[in-house]
Parts: sequence; C-alpha cells; structure tokens
Amino acid sequence: MKVAMDGAKGYRRLIPSLTALVEFEAVARLRSFTNAASELGVTQAAVSRQIRLLEELLGVRLLDRLHRTTALTNEGEALYAVVSEAMGKIAGVFDRLSAGIEGNDELVLATTAAFSHFRLMPSLARLKRLQPNLRLRLTTTMFTADLRRNEVDVEVRWGNGNWSDGTAHLLFDEQVFPVCSPAWKDEYGAPGSLEELANMTLIAYDPTSEGWLTWEEWFRAIGAHSTKLNYGIRTCLYTDAIQAARLGQGVALGWGRLLHEHLASGELVRLTDASLPLRDAYYMVVPHGRAITPTIKTLMELLRTAAGVT
Repeated sequence: MKVAMDGAKGYRRLIPSLTALVEFEAVARLRSFTNAASELGVTQAAVSRQIRLLEELLGVRLLDRLHRTTALTNEGEALYAVVSEAMGKIAGVFDRLSAGIEGNDELVLATTAAFSHFRLMPSLARLKRLQPNLRLRLTTTMFTADLRRNEVDVEVRWGNGNWSDGTAHLLFDEQVFPVCSPAWKDEYGAPGSLEELANMTLIAYDPTSEGWLTWEEWFRAIGAHSTKLNYGIRTCLYTDAIQAARLGQGVALGWGRLLHEHLASGELVRLTDASLPLRDAYYMVVPHGRAITPTIKTLMELLRTAAGVT
C-alpha cells in the first residue's frame, strides 16, 4: 500500500497539471491557440496561461508563437509525441468502452483514390479473413494532410519517406512504363522507338498531388528530346486513364506495383521494354504517438505481397 501511495505522489509531483497537458496537446495538434481554445471550450487566455505554466515548470520553451500559428520547438516535439500517444490510447479505450465494442479493432486508414482502388481493395478480403473483428474506416485524400490534425491511425503516402508528422515504413518502390490492352497491342504492334511510341494514341491524365508522372515528364526522363506527343484521350483521374487502356482506347503510363494484378492476369500488357524507375516510393506512415499495431503490420505485409514484393 505504501508503494502505491508513493507512486501516486511521484506521478503527481512530475505531472502537476493534466489540464495543462490536455491544452498543450490541442495547441500542438491544431497549431493555434485560438483553435485549441475553441475546441476545448475555454478562453484563449486560459490556454496561454496553461502553456506558460508548463514551460515554467519544465524550464524550456515548448512553442514558438508565430503570426496566426505556432511551431513546436524540439522540446515541444518530444513532449507532444508522448502526450499525444498517451491521450490517443486513453481516448481509444473510452471510445470502445462507451460504444460497447471492446475487443474489436478499428483502423482508420487514409490513402489516395488510385491506391485504394488498385492496391487496397484487392487486399481487403484477405485482411478481413485474418482479422475477422476488424472494423476498417477508409478516408480518401487528395492532398497530404498533417497527421497531427487528423484522427487517422495510418496513411499511405507517395514520397521520399521524410515527413515530420509520422514514422514512415517502406511498402514498395515503383517503376513506370507504357501499358495497353492485349487487343490493342495485337492490332497496332509494339513501337520500334520512342518516336514511334510518341505517335501512338496516348492516354493522358492530369498530374495531381499523388505524384503522377505526365507523358512529357516520362519521355524526358527516359531520354527522348523534343518529342511531339499524340494524345487520344485526356482524363482527370489516373483510374480513368487505366480503365480506358483496359478497354483498348490507347496507351497509358502504368505503375508496375500499383497495377500488379492487371499485369499478372494479362488484362494489361507492357507495350515496350522502356521503363523508368522512380526515386520516390509508397510508404505506410504512422502518426507520431501511435503504436504500430499487429493489424497495421498485417496490412503492410498484405499490400507488399499483393504488389509482387517478395
């Protein structure tokens, strides 16, 4: 009994104000004293007072006050990582207990529409067999969002793996090459040069925040210069461009890992041997303060296997 009391006194001595930690977490996540005060239902002055209390107790500056925003110092980042993890776990247990679903898992996953369509959906059935109690909530992103401001357990991102709001785990790299339907290739044949390829019916799509290469960028990177391109179809979405290629409407740029099933089944075929390996890759990003759960690990392995990664 004495040990338990000493332990409680010790925590109370080291963490004198849980209110200050709650308000610090809100400011750090929202990057705003005003928004934090609104979320918590208190005044901005009260939030500022709690942050000053923490800084005085710790003897360090946690936040830099900027014009209409805030930025975490190195010490603030260290404290936020621990506080957000602890509060996330507490909130998760409260949510499950109050909803009467303790014992079931919920995974909130953010990804782009194309990755969801081509890579995630084909793996869901197997994931559900392996995790029968899993409740999955998908959110489609058009832009890379700050994970510190979103209730997301994990996000799939395209990039170099260096992000300040989470820990990145490599899923797979990529290479891009021309693809078409087998019938289209049988009818028009394979080009003998990049110039011949440029004159074929190309399917273009608008470049977006997902990092999609345009045909112009691909030709330049592969070594073709001053090539005039022949576009037959332009689409807004990459998924529409691949659908057009599947239906024999022309040649699209194929991302090998993303379209692994389509290529393995023969629904799409490579038109040439020309291929561009990319420096960026797909990553699974877990927000700072969140644990890499067995469910996330299982999903990562399923996505790698489904993309042909051995």
